[in-house]
Amino acid sequence: MAEKTEQSYEQARDELTEVVRKLEAGGLTLEESLALWERGEKLAAVCEEWLEGARARLTAAMNAEGDAKDDSSDPSAPF
Repeated sequence: MAEKTEQSYEQARDELTEVVRKLEAGGLTLEESLALWERGEKLAAVCEEWLEGARARLTAAMNAEGDAKDDSSDPSAPF
């Protein structure tokens, strides 16, 4: 998604919070509400993409750490 590179997770989250606040406040026309809803959906997707990337990085780091521990228990390892 091109938008991910344009916004950090924090920027997208903060804007999404503002969109929700405006929708909850009411007083908007149907067209304004729909436009905000659509923007909110895009922002939620950006946040989800960032979170999925973070999960993947954490999983990879945990797997690498586990592999390093497995290697250290190898009796033929020099240390």
